[in-house]
Amino acid sequence: MDAVTLSRIQFAATTYFHFIFVPLTLGLSILTAWMQTVWYRTGDEEYKRMTKFWGKLFLINFALGVVTGITLEFQFGTNWAGYSKHVGDIFGSLLAVEATVAFFLESTFIAVWIFGWDKVNKKLHLASIWIVAVASNLSAFWILVANSWMQRPVGFVLRNGRAELNDFLAVVTSRWALLTFVHVLGGAFILAGFFVMGISAWHLLRKQHVSFFKKSFTIGATFALAFSFFEIAQGHMNAEMVGDKQKAKFAAMEAVWTTENGAGMKLIQWPAPDREKNAVEALNVPKALSFLATYDPNARVVGLKDIPKKDRPPVTATFVSFRAMVGFAFVFLLLSFLAWWKRKDPLSSPWLLRLLVYAIPLPYLVNFMGWTVTEIGRQPWIVYGMLRVEDAVSPVSVTQVLSSLIAFGLVYTLLGIADIYLLAKYARKGPEPTGDDAAPSADEPHAPGAPAPEEA
Repeated sequence: MDAVTLSRIQFAATTYFHFIFVPLTLGLSILTAWMQTVWYRTGDEEYKRMTKFWGKLFLINFALGVVTGITLEFQFGTNWAGYSKHVGDIFGSLLAVEATVAFFLESTFIAVWIFGWDKVNKKLHLASIWIVAVASNLSAFWILVANSWMQRPVGFVLRNGRAELNDFLAVVTSRWALLTFVHVLGGAFILAGFFVMGISAWHLLRKQHVSFFKKSFTIGATFALAFSFFEIAQGHMNAEMVGDKQKAKFAAMEAVWTTENGAGMKLIQWPAPDREKNAVEALNVPKALSFLATYDPNARVVGLKDIPKKDRPPVTATFVSFRAMVGFAFVFLLLSFLAWWKRKDPLSSPWLLRLLVYAIPLPYLVNFMGWTVTEIGRQPWIVYGMLRVEDAVSPVSVTQVLSSLIAFGLVYTLLGIADIYLLAKYARKGPEPTGDDAAPSADEPHAPGAPAPEEA
């Protein structure tokens, strides 16, 4: 393999690994802040315990996310010097805002929240977790603006072969950036909802802290259901935008080979890129693809055969990732609806609880699929229509890239093991015990073989 391929593998591997932590941080920060808000307003001590329990899992995830995110920025100088030279004026300014504003806020106030229990005013302590939650999501905004500019470059002029920023507001408010941001947040919030539901379901199956985890289950189910609806509707807007601005990616997403007016949608198909056709096609819905892409059933949809081969993305990876992402979106809608429907008595449906435990990894996989569509579907461009990947790589040897790839692989494997171990350990451990935990609560079944409270 050459240095370009190895650099792509290294950046993809480190980015995917970092993104394991990002969506849970975004969603769980909001849920933790919400739980503390309920405790602050009602005085219900169970919500304080919920804040501390889910907050501990949030902190574990947050810490590893910070560690894995730092290395990504260094790669722009080590592996992608050509990219930094050509577009660093724009990309660098966005990363600078993210670091000096959003990351500064979250890293400062998270310390106030961690160490401020019973030491600072309750209102200030509550404000600190909300600042962390907002700043974490604001940090994601700036990163996604930078990525969106690579997908749809705006607000710049070309001088001496470099892209120089001339309209910062156009970059920040571009339709691509705003739609991408809300789409990523939707996926993150679904993931957080399923994370909370799955862990709650695990404890409910064992009839541990039933009142505590019924409340957590309800919050997770409501959060996941609301954003499952949102993500399906909003995701369609993103696909429409891709169809308008990135025709090669859209054609790969839908495995469209021939340009057609009034293009239909094949519900079952499998691409065969080497033959420039689909090996399987079935259940065609006439004119559906044209309508979904443009709201005009007779609109023209460009096929891959009308795009030069050197400008086509990898078709199979893009197509499979897109179809799986869309399919799982409806699975999440169904599961979260069933969980919300059963929220008052989840113990009556152990099959659903077991299913939700096993479903915890699925939103992670679907988030990865979304980024696979976004990034692989953009190939061969690193900045769409402007800068190719091979022109952006650093002039480094294969040995240098391979050694750093192996080093990253080893370190990240250890970090991944640590994250899974810590999350599993504290998720299984459950919330902090209270004086009431010595005896089962009124809604918590007593241990098998032990006398009921009224018999003791």
